[in-house]
Amino acid sequence: MKNITLSADEGLISAARRHAAAERTTLNAQFRLWLADYVGRKQQAEAAIATIRALRARISTGGRKFTRNEMNER
Repeated sequence: MKNITLSADEGLISAARRHAAAERTTLNAQFRLWLADYVGRKQQAEAAIATIRALRARISTGGRKFTRNEMNER
């Protein structure tokens, strides 16, 4: 694992450490979780866009536009 150095307001760091301690974890562990989530969101978005593109190639509406109500029907 690689170490990095971050800068933040001292009060914010102290509050974050207290918050992490209350959750029985560390600020370092919470940062690792946040970093994985941050990177994962972009990958999830790219996967969703790829799925939409694949579906567009296979599904045709014949040019018909749907109303908001039609799109929200279950």
